Amino acid sequence: MDEISTTVTGTYLLDRTHSRIGFVARHAMVTKLRGSFNSFDGEGFFDADNPIRSHLSLRIDSSSVDTRNEDRDAHVRSADFLDCDNYPEITFRSTSVSGEGDARYRVRGDLTVKGVTRPVTVELDYTGTVVDQEGRQRVGFEGRSTLRRSDWGVTWNAPLEAGGLLVSDKVDLEFDVSAILEETAAS
Repeated sequence: MDEISTTVTGTYLLDRTHSRIGFVARHAMVTKLRGSFNSFDGEGFFDADNPIRSHLSLRIDSSSVDTRNEDRDAHVRSADFLDCDNYPEITFRSTSVSGEGDARYRVRGDLTVKGVTRPVTVELDYTGTVVDQEGRQRVGFEGRSTLRRSDWGVTWNAPLEAGGLLVSDKVDLEFDVSAILEETAAS
């Protein structure tokens, strides 16, 4: 990836029709279960010259979880997992951003799930900038983070007859983000 142009510096809104927030967890110790959240919004300020000035926030409708199985989705929405009736929103607010080389960033922040807030680090790769067919500037990032769901009180599980547990504690978060420039003035 070429060096990032300073023209990408500005305030951006997440384009949820061209973005994905997903997760991966082991199921029955033999396969990966993939899911995503279908309703979310976010905004941030990105400073290409001085990443330390960058910041972002993200809000996810926890009931929008989608694992391509209605029964499983209902279980994930229940008090066993996300308890969406009592905790309708998952949030992330950055506390620091640092450049980790060309086009790579480390975003540290506070993730709140089920009323529990804990620090996480998201590794983000800049995937490019383009002016879309409507004349709007877009910026793209892909990211990942690994966490233990039990750190947020998401502890439900079931033992397997052959040993082990039905759902892994380790969860990988995945971000594929397209954001639209709203203003170029410094934040």
